[in-house]
Amino acid sequence: MMGIANASSPEVFVLLGFSAQPSLEPILFIIALGFYVVSILDNGIIILVSCIDVHLHTPMYFFLANLSFLDISFTTSIVPQLLVNLWGPQKTISSVGCMVQFYISHWLGATECVLLAVMSYDRYVAICRPLHYTVIMHPQLCLSLAFASWLGGLTTSIVGSTLTMLLPLCGNNRIDHFFCEMPLIMQLACVDTSLNEVEMYVASFIFVVLPLGLILVSYGHIAWAVMKIRSAEGRRKAFNTCSSHVAVVILFYGSIIFMYLQPAKSNSHEQGKFIALFYTVVTPMLNPLIYTLRNKDVKKALRHIASENCCGFAGSLGHI
Repeated sequence: MMGIANASSPEVFVLLGFSAQPSLEPILFIIALGFYVVSILDNGIIILVSCIDVHLHTPMYFFLANLSFLDISFTTSIVPQLLVNLWGPQKTISSVGCMVQFYISHWLGATECVLLAVMSYDRYVAICRPLHYTVIMHPQLCLSLAFASWLGGLTTSIVGSTLTMLLPLCGNNRIDHFFCEMPLIMQLACVDTSLNEVEMYVASFIFVVLPLGLILVSYGHIAWAVMKIRSAEGRRKAFNTCSSHVAVVILFYGSIIFMYLQPAKSNSHEQGKFIALFYTVVTPMLNPLIYTLRNKDVKKALRHIASENCCGFAGSLGHI
């Protein structure tokens, strides 16, 4: 890959990040570190509980474990470098590090869009086709849908990121952000980027707009099915089944839409950095909290595992 980069490509990039507000950097460091640690722990617990508790060996928790692993990977691809840049005066990242960062972040961002659409389909089948749920959402289909999500994200990342890597930058190496993002790398290019822009718009339609459309269609059918439920208790149960996923979708797509629909002004760009900070640091931490706080199955599984560990520990003390 380094052979692709010509002599005009810089060896390091400068991530300007929040350097325009140096007094804010120590505060952001503490906040980002705290959220990152909590995110790793929370998502790790979701993965562990989904694997250990047999009652959670269902399609919903299989996809939730995939989402948690994705959130850990996504935030880890960005936050450690952010913490390094916030802590010290040096704001640089190597060209290889920058390349790895936007390959991985692009891959995982696209994968999450598709995975959220897959999870909405799972909720559609659970509510609109409850008697056929186990037949439709069989393990082979779940594995195929998860594999397609990861493979689709990887494919668009390889295509888009490689096209970006081919662009000559003519020595430009200052990125006005806290991580390497493909559109910002394209802005540094000293040649026409029309092909890259077309690819980016096509990829955005396929991996952002289409999944969002599928999510809206799924929840349109779900809303219609819930309205036909006569009992208030039945409607409440149906709502609880979907509410966590709806909250996660709103957080994810709300951040994206708010950031990319801003006017192209300097102050809007600074606001965009904080929105990007929200979806790279805060959202991965909130996702598992949303599912655990509103989900009786997960809370029950956590209590069961905790009680087993406590009993096992007490039993081992009794033998001493």
